[in-house]
Amino acid sequence: MSAVKNKAPAEVQITAEQLLREAKERELELLPPPPKQKITDQEELNDYKLRKRKSFEDNIRKNRTVISNWIKYAQWEESLKEIQRARSIYERALDVDHRNITLWLKYAEMEMKSRQVNHARNIWDRAITILPRVNQFWYKYTYMEEMLGNIAGCRQVFERWMEWEPEEQAWHSYINFELRYKEVEKARTIYERYILLLLLLTCRELCVKNWIKYARFEEKHGYIAHGRKVYERAVEFFGEEHVDENLFVAFARFEETQKEFERVRVIYKYALDRIPKHQAQELFKNYTMFEKKFGDRRGIEDVIVSKRRFQYEEEVKANPHNYDAWFDYLRLVESDADADTVRDVYERAIANIPPIQEKRHWRRYIYLWINYGLYEELEVKDPERTRQVYQACLELIPHKKFTFAKIWLLFAQFEIRQKNLQAARKIMGTAIGKCPKNKLLKGYIELELQLREFDRCRKLYEKYLEFTPENCTTWIKFAELETILGDIERARAIFELAIGQPRLDMPEVLWKSYIDFEIEQEEFENTRNLYKRLLQRTQHVKVWISYAKFELSVDGPDRLQKCRQIYEEANRSMRNCEEKEERLMLLESWRDFEKEFGTDSTRERVRKLLPEKVKKRRKLTAEDGSDAGWEEYYDYIFPEDAANQPNLKLLAMAKMWKKQQVIKEDDETLPENSPPSESHSLLLFDVLGSDGVRQWDDRLLLRVSGQSFPHVCRRKAAGFVL
Repeated sequence: MSAVKNKAPAEVQITAEQLLREAKERELELLPPPPKQKITDQEELNDYKLRKRKSFEDNIRKNRTVISNWIKYAQWEESLKEIQRARSIYERALDVDHRNITLWLKYAEMEMKSRQVNHARNIWDRAITILPRVNQFWYKYTYMEEMLGNIAGCRQVFERWMEWEPEEQAWHSYINFELRYKEVEKARTIYERYILLLLLLTCRELCVKNWIKYARFEEKHGYIAHGRKVYERAVEFFGEEHVDENLFVAFARFEETQKEFERVRVIYKYALDRIPKHQAQELFKNYTMFEKKFGDRRGIEDVIVSKRRFQYEEEVKANPHNYDAWFDYLRLVESDADADTVRDVYERAIANIPPIQEKRHWRRYIYLWINYGLYEELEVKDPERTRQVYQACLELIPHKKFTFAKIWLLFAQFEIRQKNLQAARKIMGTAIGKCPKNKLLKGYIELELQLREFDRCRKLYEKYLEFTPENCTTWIKFAELETILGDIERARAIFELAIGQPRLDMPEVLWKSYIDFEIEQEEFENTRNLYKRLLQRTQHVKVWISYAKFELSVDGPDRLQKCRQIYEEANRSMRNCEEKEERLMLLESWRDFEKEFGTDSTRERVRKLLPEKVKKRRKLTAEDGSDAGWEEYYDYIFPEDAANQPNLKLLAMAKMWKKQQVIKEDDETLPENSPPSESHSLLLFDVLGSDGVRQWDDRLLLRVSGQSFPHVCRRKAAGFVL
């Protein structure tokens, strides 16, 4: 054998599957068609029948359970008009598999084709007895009887079928059969039987659909009263727990066709009150369309209100403690419903008490009670019910843990509007006794002020201050009351008591009010004493400035001198102050004063006291003690502080002398009419400052013919701070 030269794979690969497929195709192509056989006499026909039957029998013997072989055998015998033989084959096949549906159908069809009616009935009877759940047998059996005109026999078959409680279509087939022969009463009876059967079923959609079909059947045949009764029975059957929008839509359309528009509205409203919103979209749509066609503007608005009301019902059912949803719902019903309906919604809302006794959980809830009380008072105008609402609310609130001053105050104000002053005072007294609060005491005082009961106000203020002696606002209001009443000494005594308290929440406000009180009474000496007493307690810069401005405002020949003395004293006292910004604030106020009222010498003196703003760096330390880098900050250096530190003053003088020497040397070496260098300019700026550079000798300015010196000065001046 010669060796294969090219061992590379072929470009086109052929799979084993492809080889087998091609071989099979070629085999079919080569197989010649069977020859046409012509039978000329009876002997040949008998021979042909014998061979064919032998072939069928052999196939059956080999595969007894293959029903298709039996059917082919029987159909071949049927084609030869050998009905008896075909019947025998079908019977033998049924002995093999009596549950085969196709076998029964073919057998019965053969008998019907051969017009063997009794045989066919026999086969159908056997089939429906053995396989009663095969609806196809029943359909064909009833069809055969009806086609034969055997109406009674057909009805009898239907009755036998209905005993097996078949599916929906079977019942409708029976009903349609009776309707074809104008047996309306019998059809109604069948509907009734089927509806009663559906009562036992769990498929609500199927049940609703058939109730509607029953009602439409009655309507179609002109029995309007019967149809309405069917709808009413259906609504009663489903009740309020299993309502279905399709039933109500069909009921409403039925009434609409009968021109019973009020009935339609009642049906829609009844359904909308009971069906969840997400299940009533079609209902809302049909109701809106009905109102657009037959209603007025009010009717359309009612639809919208009903829809919104339905939505709120769903929200509050999902979360009864969603008080915002209750508020929206209540606003809706208040605008459209009667008082009883609104009360019912309010009662449902206030029944949802917060589960936790913490005030933050009650803040929204309490407004339900407030709105309820206001509604009863202002809208319904029922004072007794309003009083009951407030009393029930106050009984519900756990006053030992927290209370709501607004409820007590609203209740008291309500009693005043009812001209029951004694009850209002009793309510406020109970409130203060149970749970004294700033707001309650303040509200009670305001109430007595409106009634011009000033002695009661004094007693309440005393009780208030016993409860909260640190409350500066109360002291001030008490003093203001006495001032209004003209009792100045009493007001002054109240202020004295106030500032003598060991602890105050806003002492600066109290002192300011006391000072303003003395100024208003033009007791300037008392005011000065107050300022001095205040300065013994605090050295705050605003107190000094206020003191100075007070002296300036007092008319007198020496007011400027007194004001200046206060500034002098303040400056001395604040030298050791760590807050340099406050000291700077004082000096700036002093500078503004001298700028307006002082002389050149006094202005110069204050100017020399102003600090220099310098930029410094300091090291930062992280929380764990590690180095966090450096930061820049601004500090103020006051000339008075620098004068008290001789070492710093000596270093500054040395630095100044060195800069002057450098400028002098540069000036001697600088050619005539030539601009100074940038280093020369910077040094000159450091020594003289921005004002000094502008006031420099004319000779030097004439020599500056270039742009370097002015440019450097401008650049330096941009960051220069005097």
